[in-house]
Amino acid sequence: MTLRTRTIGWSSALTAALAGVVVISAGIGPVSIPPLTVAKILLSADPFPFAFGAADTSRIIVLDVRLPRIILAAFVGFALSTAGVVMQGFFRNPMADPSIVGVSSGAAVGAVATIVLPFAFPLGLELQGAAFVSAILTAFGVYLIATRDGHTPTATLLLAGVAVQTFLGAVISLLLIHSGQSLRRVVYWLMGHLGGTTWDDVLVIAVILPPLFVLLLLYTRDLNVLLLGEEDAHALGIEVERTKRLLLAASSVVTAAAVAVTGVIGFVGLIVPHAMRLIVGPDHRILLPTSALAGASFLVATDTLARSGATEIPVGIVTAALGAPFFLYLLRSREVTRL
Repeated sequence: MTLRTRTIGWSSALTAALAGVVVISAGIGPVSIPPLTVAKILLSADPFPFAFGAADTSRIIVLDVRLPRIILAAFVGFALSTAGVVMQGFFRNPMADPSIVGVSSGAAVGAVATIVLPFAFPLGLELQGAAFVSAILTAFGVYLIATRDGHTPTATLLLAGVAVQTFLGAVISLLLIHSGQSLRRVVYWLMGHLGGTTWDDVLVIAVILPPLFVLLLLYTRDLNVLLLGEEDAHALGIEVERTKRLLLAASSVVTAAAVAVTGVIGFVGLIVPHAMRLIVGPDHRILLPTSALAGASFLVATDTLARSGATEIPVGIVTAALGAPFFLYLLRSREVTRL
């Protein structure tokens, strides 16, 4: 079976699985709606021309209340898994995740500062904008710290990312001490959540993610070559430093867009790419699209679980509770795959 056939087959299957998860998720809540009714509502909504008819209440619940949250969860899971694949390939380490260069910590500082210190961003940025800008500046700062004479060793970049994350963690702790009545809101954001999602939130990431994902798809061959080492990649005609800058920038923006709208959601960008690598192999030409689709389904499913109990909990708690034991299981059952 050719790579193209495998990619189309796996992508089609995962797309169908995502559609099924979306339909099931949209029917789950205080008011239960059968999957067939949900499917009819979705097919009768614009831009679909079919009109099956459904109770107005059910349509409002599905299209205006649940669907924005579900679509945002799919986009965020897609984004974090995409960035996770790129970072694991970039660092040639399956333990890498999207926040490894400090993007999530940078976003957290921007968001927490906006909540606790409204004057922190004089440009009048809202929480999402402040988190996004702070995340991008952090990633750029880590890159500058690690770069010497136009060369950016991945080991130096990794260590710089760890150091900056530690420092920003201290800044967040300091802000928490002075958060006062804002403490609950700050902690809720840091846990990662999708509550109160509107179509405007979806639009933010829907505009940023698709073009960057297509760009990263175009560089999957370069990611494969980089796994051989920088010297071999250079010998094979890859402009190593330029490619590294592009991959780092694109994955950082993707991660920043996701974290800015939902808060810090851990383990998605670590677990999903690693699990898919065990299934489809290390070739990024198939690993990137399949991981992205699997990540979308995973976050939709976990967020459905997060909001299905008597009390809604942040989805970041659920992803951590499920992701950590699963990763430990992988470690115990078989050695973590080397890239």
